[in-house]
Amino acid sequence: MKEYSAGQPIQSDGSNDPASVETVNTTTRQKVMVIIGVMLGMLLAALDQTIVGTAMPRVIAELNGLEHYAWVFTAYMLTSTVSVPIYGKLSDIYGRRLFFVTGMVLFLIGSALSGMSQDMVQLILFRALQGLGAGAMMPIAQAIIGDIFPPAERGKWQGLMMAIFGLSTIAGPTLGGWITDNLGWRWVFYVNLPLGIVAIAVAGFVLPKSVRRQNHKIDYLGTVTLIGSAVPLLLAFSWAGTQYPWLSGQIIGLLTVAVVMGVIFFLTERKATEPIISPSLFSNSIFSVSVIAVFLLSVGMMGSTMYLPLFVQGVIGESATGSGVILTPMMLGFMVSSIVGGQLMSRTGRYKFLALFSFFLGAIGMALLAMMSINTTSLEVVRNMVVTGLGIGAGMSLFTIVVQNAFNRDKLGEVTAGLTFFRSIGGTIGVAILGTVMSNTFQNSLQSNLPETFKKLVPPDKIASLQNPQILLSPGVTDQIKKGFSAFGPQGQELFNQLMTAIRQSLVTAITGLFWVAVISMVLALIVTLFLKEIPLRKTLHHPVAEAIEEVSPGPEAALSGEVDLDVVEKK
Repeated sequence: MKEYSAGQPIQSDGSNDPASVETVNTTTRQKVMVIIGVMLGMLLAALDQTIVGTAMPRVIAELNGLEHYAWVFTAYMLTSTVSVPIYGKLSDIYGRRLFFVTGMVLFLIGSALSGMSQDMVQLILFRALQGLGAGAMMPIAQAIIGDIFPPAERGKWQGLMMAIFGLSTIAGPTLGGWITDNLGWRWVFYVNLPLGIVAIAVAGFVLPKSVRRQNHKIDYLGTVTLIGSAVPLLLAFSWAGTQYPWLSGQIIGLLTVAVVMGVIFFLTERKATEPIISPSLFSNSIFSVSVIAVFLLSVGMMGSTMYLPLFVQGVIGESATGSGVILTPMMLGFMVSSIVGGQLMSRTGRYKFLALFSFFLGAIGMALLAMMSINTTSLEVVRNMVVTGLGIGAGMSLFTIVVQNAFNRDKLGEVTAGLTFFRSIGGTIGVAILGTVMSNTFQNSLQSNLPETFKKLVPPDKIASLQNPQILLSPGVTDQIKKGFSAFGPQGQELFNQLMTAIRQSLVTAITGLFWVAVISMVLALIVTLFLKEIPLRKTLHHPVAEAIEEVSPGPEAALSGEVDLDVVEKK
C-alpha cells in the first residue's frame, strides 16, 4: 500500500486523470459571482413551478381547456425529468456553462411563448419547452457548486440552494396571485424574462469552463431508450387513479413499455463507451443507498406538501389565498434545516448521523400529522408542520454532497443528475400512490360516516355527486348544495349538516391515512441509510480517494488514514 496525503494529485492514464479536466481556479470574488449566477438560475425554475399553479384557473377560463388542465403540468414534468440525466452527462463532457446557459435560454423562450399562447395545445407544447430548459438548471447548478468547492465546503452552499425552493414555495403562490389579478395571467410567464436575462448574463460571464480534453462518443441509443422508458413510466403514474383505473389496459400497457425499454436501456448502457447513466454507478454502495433513500424521501414528502392545504382548509376551515400561505411553517422549518444541516456537514465533515437524524425527525413529524383529528387546532398543525420541515430539509440537500464525494470530478454531473432524476421519479410515484390512497379511503369512509337516515332520504346518484372533498374548499359550491337540500323541507338543514360532518370526518381519515404511508416511507429511508458508508468529506477538488476507497474497499481504517492502493486505482 502506498501512502496518500491530502492534496497530493493522483495521476493515471484513464478517464479519472485530473489532468483531463481543466482546473477551476477561482478567487473569492469569482466564487461569490458564480454562486449568484447559480442561485438566479435556480430561483427562476423554482418560482415558475409555484407561480403558474395559482394562475391556472384564470388560464382555463380564457383558453377553454379544462380537459387539458393536467397536461400543462404533466408536459413540464415529463421533459424536465427525462432531460436531467442527459444534461448531467453532457455537462461532464462539454462543460457546465454551455448547458446551464442553454437550459435558461430554452426556459425563457418557452416562457415567452407560453405567455403568447392562444389555446391549450400551444400552452402545453410551450410548457414542455420550458421543462426542457428547467431540466438543466437544478443538476448542473449543483454540479457547478461541486466544481468550485470541495465536498467539505459544499454543505453550506447546497443547504442554501435547497432553501431557495422553500422560499419559492412560500412566495410563489402569493406572487402568482398578485400578478394574475393585477397584470393578467400571461405575465406569470413574462415575469421570467427580466430575471432570466440577468441570470444568463451573470452565468455567461462568471461560470467556470470545465471541459475534458479528449474525444467523446455520444450515447444516442442510451438517450432514446432512457426517454422510451421514463416517459411511459411517468405518464402511467400521472394518469393512474385519475385519468384511468390502475388496472386499465392503458396503465398496464404504459408500465409494460416502461419496463421493456428500461431493460433495453440497462443492456445498452452496459456496453456504451460513455453511458448517460452508467450501471457501474450502482456498484458504488454510497450511490445506491443514496438513490434509494432520496427516492423514499420524495415519496413521503409528497404527502405533506400535496394534502396539508386540503386538511387545513377543508377540516379546520381556515381560509388562505394560496397553498403557500398554509405551508409557510413547514417551509420555514425546511429552510432552517437545510441551511443549518449544510453548515454542520461542512464544519464536521460527517453526514451519516445527520441523514439518520433527518429521517428520524421527519418520521416523527409525519406521525404527528397522521395523528391529527377533526378537533385538531391550527397551532397543533403548525407545530406538526415545523417538525416535519425541520426533518426533511437536511435530507433533501445532503445526499447530493454524499454522492459527489464518492466519485471523481469527471462523473460529477452524471451522479448529481442521476440522483436528481430518481428524486423526481420518486415524487411522481409518491403523488400517484398517495393520491390513490387518499381517494379510495375517502370514498369508503364517507359511505360509513353517512347516517342511514341520510342514505334513505337522499337518492344514491345525488350522494355519488357529493363525494368530493373539494366541496369544503369552495364557499360558492357549498352554498349551492345547501340550497339544494332546501327541497327536503324542514329537515333539509339537518341533512346538509350531516353531509358536511361526514365529509370532514372522511377527509380526516383519508389524509391521516396517507400520512401513515409517508411515515412508513420515512422509516424505510432511515433503515436504508443505516447501510450508508461514511467516508471523510474531501477537502480538495481533484483527488479520487473516495472512489478508490469504494472500489478497492481496503477497510475503514485505510479510509480514515488515506491509505489507498494507487496501483489498483490506476488499473481501474
